[in-house]
Amino acid sequence: MNSSDAVAQETPEVAPPLRIPAFRWLMAYRLLTIFSYQIVAVTVGWHVYELTRDPWKLGLIGLTEVLPFFCVAPFAGYLVDHLPKRRVGAIACVGLAMTPAILAIVAWGLVFSDDQSARLWLIYGAIVLTGMVRAFLGPVYNTLFACALRRDQFARGSSIGSVVFQGALSLGPAVGGAIIALVAKFGDHAEHSVVPAGPAYLVGAVCALGAAYALTRLRVTEPALSHERSPIFASIGEGLRFVFKTPMMLGAMALDMFAVLFGGAISLAPAFVKDVLHAGPDALGILRSAPAAGAALVGLWCARHPIQRNAGRLMFGAVAGFGLCIIGFGLSETLWLSVACMFFSGVFDGVSVVLRSTILQLATPDHMRGRVSSINSIFISSSNELGAFYAGSMAKLLGLTTAVVVGGCVTLGVTGFTAWKLPVLRRLNLRDLQ
Repeated sequence: MNSSDAVAQETPEVAPPLRIPAFRWLMAYRLLTIFSYQIVAVTVGWHVYELTRDPWKLGLIGLTEVLPFFCVAPFAGYLVDHLPKRRVGAIACVGLAMTPAILAIVAWGLVFSDDQSARLWLIYGAIVLTGMVRAFLGPVYNTLFACALRRDQFARGSSIGSVVFQGALSLGPAVGGAIIALVAKFGDHAEHSVVPAGPAYLVGAVCALGAAYALTRLRVTEPALSHERSPIFASIGEGLRFVFKTPMMLGAMALDMFAVLFGGAISLAPAFVKDVLHAGPDALGILRSAPAAGAALVGLWCARHPIQRNAGRLMFGAVAGFGLCIIGFGLSETLWLSVACMFFSGVFDGVSVVLRSTILQLATPDHMRGRVSSINSIFISSSNELGAFYAGSMAKLLGLTTAVVVGGCVTLGVTGFTAWKLPVLRRLNLRDLQ
């Protein structure tokens, strides 16, 4: 027997994650939670605009959700680390279902039918609940991910998780919009207080309850819960110190955050479609779905060909490619060139997301996965919300094209600076963490 045969016998074959029942139920949970959230997000935006015809009231939706999310996220991570994960996740899913149930009651005019102000307050109150329970969904997913797979399966599992995430991100809004359109076309909504959004909300609620059911079917051995618990703020501080003392993790989070913050061109897509590309809403739909399509395809590729070597260099290259695509999008005056730039921005972003997710899973100790995941969620959520604000502000000051090009250039600058300051991340091989 030669040496290569001996190594082959000593190294067990890595089973595809989708052959593991626990992982399949975890993917069902991920798909259904994101699907529910996206259906409700697109429906509540349409609902509020139907009631008010005021774009500023649409802006309040994001603010109403993100503020409670930021307040609850650190405590959510602590609770996920110190309580049974599946039970916490199931309760959060039930809370996620309560939001569309409340919104359906409002849409059908069953409460405050003659008081628009009260209806709006109830809608925003339901969105506050969404922000609070959403803070638990990511930490639950990340902790159960580590329970469902072996460490040598994390890279492939992260790729599959990215595909599921991007697929739900693309299909959820389309399904919500299609349900509203069908109900509006065939339903009877003669009364001014009735808005044809109720069935879409109910679908969102059913998906959230389906996610709770998936967790009840998920069979994994969770880490033993410690009976000696440190004070809650000390425990949250422990998670923060771990992140800030782990350069590769902090660098990966910061790199992704600043790339999305300064390269958030997609938030300006409606203005580009109307004022630069001179196209209609169908073009906007294509443009908005292009990044998710690119990210989903690269996730499928990574699932079959998991990245192990030169992960750091690939991450920096992907973020730089993302910045170049944003610059190309800003300079484009042709629809299909703009779509291509957005598609490839999704491809590059998908590589970055898969690598960051894998680093997060491999570098985090089991006993603090919830807290670290919450910190990561704050990084990512802040970049999405602040990125849209930054893009709109810069567009107002500099104009659409200049703002997007400057954002792409800043992304390239941040990438180069991070690669210079964090050689440990630049030289990272994922095999070194397994």
